[in-house]
Amino acid sequence: MEDKINAMVVRNMSFKTGQTLTVTGVPSADSTNFKINIGHSAEDIALHMNTRFDAHGDQRTIVCNSFQDNKWCEEHRAANFPFNQNEEFQIKITFTSEEFLITLSDGSQIHFPNRQGAEKYKYMFFEGDGRIHGIEIK
Repeated sequence: MEDKINAMVVRNMSFKTGQTLTVTGVPSADSTNFKINIGHSAEDIALHMNTRFDAHGDQRTIVCNSFQDNKWCEEHRAANFPFNQNEEFQIKITFTSEEFLITLSDGSQIHFPNRQGAEKYKYMFFEGDGRIHGIEIK
């Protein structure tokens, strides 16, 4: 599978507590950012992970958030940024009823609360500048 990240939606692929979603891809050479969204729908996002090379006033920053009741919640900013343009990445996301555990390519981790507390999500949306090479749930 190799799709431009611009807008790729995966629906009805159940992602349940205890499982791990692995996303591999390559940001383009001129990528400003790419996003991974997991939730129930485009209007109900439990995890929004925005990897910003240079976007929204941020440089080399990962911003995580959730979108509920038609508004963004409190942002969580990660201390580490192990991504490079034109270089393959692998992101592993495991979740429990309490949190999303995001493991980045360099082994560093982000703990982001599962604010909705759901035990299953079936909507994933990838967007940005680059290519997704693989999506796997185990």
